[in-house]
Amino acid sequence: MGVRLRELVREVCRTNEIEVLEGSVSRDHVHVLLSCPPNLSPSKIMQYIKGKSSRKLLMEFQHLQKAYWGRHLWARGYFVASSGNVTDEVIQEYIRQQEGTEPDDGGDNFRITKS
Repeated sequence: MGVRLRELVREVCRTNEIEVLEGSVSRDHVHVLLSCPPNLSPSKIMQYIKGKSSRKLLMEFQHLQKAYWGRHLWARGYFVASSGNVTDEVIQEYIRQQEGTEPDDGGDNFRITKS
């Protein structure tokens, strides 16, 4: 499921000309460092990512349909920050340090972690 989520996030980003600089999918949360065009707001980007991934994951994984029937797959909120005061490299290193990181699959630096 984590691999599929990673693919869906990449797909949304490609469609919207967003570059995934770093990413990590954990059991209960996702970290992504994105380079986005200025015409897309953070809320719109999250709407795209959460909306598409939720719909696709619920369609493809039957156990999720049962577990989340009548509820939302994603939590309501999200955290967004620009990398003005902290460099991109510091953020990338934080994401890389997530425990249990698997090697990337050659696509980009978007991993699945086991936590």
